[in-house]
Amino acid sequence: MAFQIPRGTQDVLPGDSEKWQYVEHIARSLCSRYGYQEIRTPIFEHTELFLRGVGDTTDIVQKEMYTFEDKGGRALTLRPEGTAPVVRAFVEHKLYGSPNQPLKLYYSGPMFRYERPEAGRFRQFVQFGVEALGSSDPAIDAEVMALAMHIYEALGLKRIRLVINSLGDLDSRRAHREALVRHFSNRIHELCPDCQTRLHMNPLRILDCKKDRDHELMATAPSILDYLNDESRAYFEKVKQYLTALGIPFVIDARLVRGLDYYNHTTFEIMSEAEGFGAAATLCGGGRYNGLVQEIGGPETPGIGFALSIERLLAALDAEGVELPVEKGLDCYVVAVGERAKDEAVRLVYALRRSGLRVDQDYLDRKLKAQLKAADRLGASFVAIIGDEELEKQAAAVKHMASGEQTNVPLSELPHFLLERIGKEE
Repeated sequence: MAFQIPRGTQDVLPGDSEKWQYVEHIARSLCSRYGYQEIRTPIFEHTELFLRGVGDTTDIVQKEMYTFEDKGGRALTLRPEGTAPVVRAFVEHKLYGSPNQPLKLYYSGPMFRYERPEAGRFRQFVQFGVEALGSSDPAIDAEVMALAMHIYEALGLKRIRLVINSLGDLDSRRAHREALVRHFSNRIHELCPDCQTRLHMNPLRILDCKKDRDHELMATAPSILDYLNDESRAYFEKVKQYLTALGIPFVIDARLVRGLDYYNHTTFEIMSEAEGFGAAATLCGGGRYNGLVQEIGGPETPGIGFALSIERLLAALDAEGVELPVEKGLDCYVVAVGERAKDEAVRLVYALRRSGLRVDQDYLDRKLKAQLKAADRLGASFVAIIGDEELEKQAAAVKHMASGEQTNVPLSELPHFLLERIGKEE
């Protein structure tokens, strides 16, 4: 039987994995610059966490979660998103008592949702996200959005757009909810069964429907911005003021509600406008969730964060033709001719690696010509050839592959020689 990868998953092979590493390195480096520290949570959590945290009326909970019962009869779920687990850890470990507030965290790892696989959408996918817990200052809303935009710009993306909205506070949302129910009630039968269910459970979710997004009722639905009270409107104005001060352009979309129940006040997405990118144009989404910590059992604590898809980020880079400066090839390939030279090569390769060089050698007992071809395929900058004659002189014949220039170098000086030459090239 020939085994194949499960539908909706992917293997990241050498050649591509280096791109993943580079992207993650840039994101981690920028998070550190902004004062965010890494947190790692389990891949699975108790199902109740997502029912309470994400919301039992969301598509994620109703249709997309991978839930199973363990041998102890406990309902567990592979995490479909990263915010609820981070907040659970924040509450469980009493991080709200930390003297450093707000607590600024980032995470990276696989998430799982049972969705129909298509371009840019997988059942196992990797998210990089940040959470800032403990501050209700609109300045940190701007900081979180600035960090997300900074990550994309640092990687070379240019055709991106920040879209923002405000969902307001509870009073604003209550008034908007009543208006939505009035708007959709008489014609709710024209919408999909999910929207019909949402009408009285959570009418805001209707605006996030993928099936009926082009229905005329969506275009004429009451705007949340018309129902913001004075406090919510002032908060949103301050967020916009800070983004403008930072020189970050944005557009406002009153229909942007995101797919999770815990959002309030600021919500945002970063979109790709690259040609040929396809329908999955949303690269990143996030927003403020001031009630989530309490919902999960902690004290009243405001929070805001975002999550971005690594898969979609890489697809956007491809769509814009961005070449990542990932390290390729070897610094040196050691070619050994003869048994004595092979014994020396094992020691020499280890010594060169210990000096900080990327080095490899032949392990298939190939002839000289075949080893040189292998060095070329592996992109080696230099080849160090040792045979009986070189061993007698305790030296290696070092060839620069690009120029063909060849130099005899004492074995004891080889690490310094290569480091110096490669440093100059870089």
